[in-house]
Amino acid sequence: MEEKLSEASRRATPSPIQQLSHLAQRVGAVNLAEGFPDFPAPAHVKATATAAIAADLNQYRHVQGICDVLAETMKRDHGLRVDPLTDFAICCGQSEAFAAAIFASSTCKLPMLFHSVCWRIGWACAVAKIAAAIRNIHVKLTDSAPAPFQEAALIALTSIPDYYESLKTDYAVRRNFILQLLKNYGLHISFEPQGSVFVFAELPKSWQISDIDFVTNLINNAGVAAVPGRGFFHTDPDDQSYHHRYVRFAFCKSDETLKAAAQKMMKPAESNGRVLHDTQSS
Repeated sequence: MEEKLSEASRRATPSPIQQLSHLAQRVGAVNLAEGFPDFPAPAHVKATATAAIAADLNQYRHVQGICDVLAETMKRDHGLRVDPLTDFAICCGQSEAFAAAIFASSTCKLPMLFHSVCWRIGWACAVAKIAAAIRNIHVKLTDSAPAPFQEAALIALTSIPDYYESLKTDYAVRRNFILQLLKNYGLHISFEPQGSVFVFAELPKSWQISDIDFVTNLINNAGVAAVPGRGFFHTDPDDQSYHHRYVRFAFCKSDETLKAAAQKMMKPAESNGRVLHDTQSS
């Protein structure tokens, strides 16, 4: 039966990240691995999606208003003049926008802004000919982003500026919390994120352990899930080790989740200093 599978599908085996995610689920670890918010989406955005469903907006749909707002944003924030009628493709999330752009350019996404990762609304912006090619591929892939969530996206994108200032403040607090937690844990932080919801922490060289082994131990012994960093690096033929020295943590989590992770990661430190199971053995 396997010979009927395509070569691409046979190459697409579960990654170490996927395997560790399954391990984290089995042991009930606090999830700082996946970058989805575990707190509610804004009430006015949810209400719009609910109203759209009640109004039977359940067919293929293109909400032009999203493109209009995005064009205004591109001009205001980036000094770019784009045509809302020709230069955008509304897709099913960032992943599809990126895939369509690769198959055919820049991509963007809505969920890291409004805590609604699974609503699958994203977009690509490009010059008209490229945008048209992306839209054509989008139609072949999924045809239409979910209609009710397009309506919600339009409302979300026209939120008052105070919402974004509040959002920035909230995420800065979460970022600073996890940065201090990871530093206290003994990890090195070279770059503080300015626009991401992820922190890349470096394992001290004295910790003779790889990113995968560290994350495995963290899940099993501390009950906290993170992501090995190796999957985010290009292989450097001159240095085969540096990309095994980083671990990624997500901080787009509720206060309760972050505090639970802090408590779990501090438990070993309370009795053994910074000696966590065997991660600091030489």
